[in-house]
Amino acid sequence: MSNKLVIIPTYNEIENIGRIIEAVMRLPVNCHLMVVDDHSPDGTADEVKKRQSDYTDRLHILSRPGKQGLGTAYITGFKWALKNGYEYICEMDADFSHDPNDLPRLFNACEHNRADVSIGSRYISGVNVINWPMSRVIISYFASVYVRFITRMKIRDATAGFVCYKRKVLETINLDDIRFKGYAFQIEMKFTAWKYGFNVVELPIIFTDRKEGSSKMSGKIVSEAIWGVIWMKWSSIFRRYRRMGD
Repeated sequence: MSNKLVIIPTYNEIENIGRIIEAVMRLPVNCHLMVVDDHSPDGTADEVKKRQSDYTDRLHILSRPGKQGLGTAYITGFKWALKNGYEYICEMDADFSHDPNDLPRLFNACEHNRADVSIGSRYISGVNVINWPMSRVIISYFASVYVRFITRMKIRDATAGFVCYKRKVLETINLDDIRFKGYAFQIEMKFTAWKYGFNVVELPIIFTDRKEGSSKMSGKIVSEAIWGVIWMKWSSIFRRYRRMGD
């Protein structure tokens, strides 16, 4: 039994899912993989199930009845991880924009280097993004600048989706209170962990845009992030952040 879990949410990732499973399973770190699939019509879930016999007890899948959003997929995965005793839970994309070879560094930061949350950061050492159009790089970079300005967090890549959490962080955060479903979910999770006083560490990665499949970004998701950050900061003023035992 491993104490490490990687969670990958999927919707129509048939071009990538087999390769990402193989890449994670071949890593030198002993970890399990959970795919949370939102009833992908392209057969993503079926492809995962076909490979489960190759990785008995290491490869898992949760199939949901329809597309419900990135945030709820991760919340579902987090709750499953806590129920099943994992100590280090990492989230990543299925499309290889996050390099699986960086997973050991994220796990190691939480297991051995006193991080409570470790972030694979695109912006902690410059701008490390490959194959994005300049317009999207600018939007992403200044989104994090905007988040830092509103929240006063020092995190340079607040929208990053390549993150490892210690179990105690996910146990402390009331996952049912996490409001956002799109990419603002990533900001809300980091902000909440930071407000509880957990040690959040950024590690430099190189982010490469997907080569297969299509992006799930939309105007609605961007709007949620812009207005959501203001709501999140405002509501935090009236909330007490106390860990159990404090």
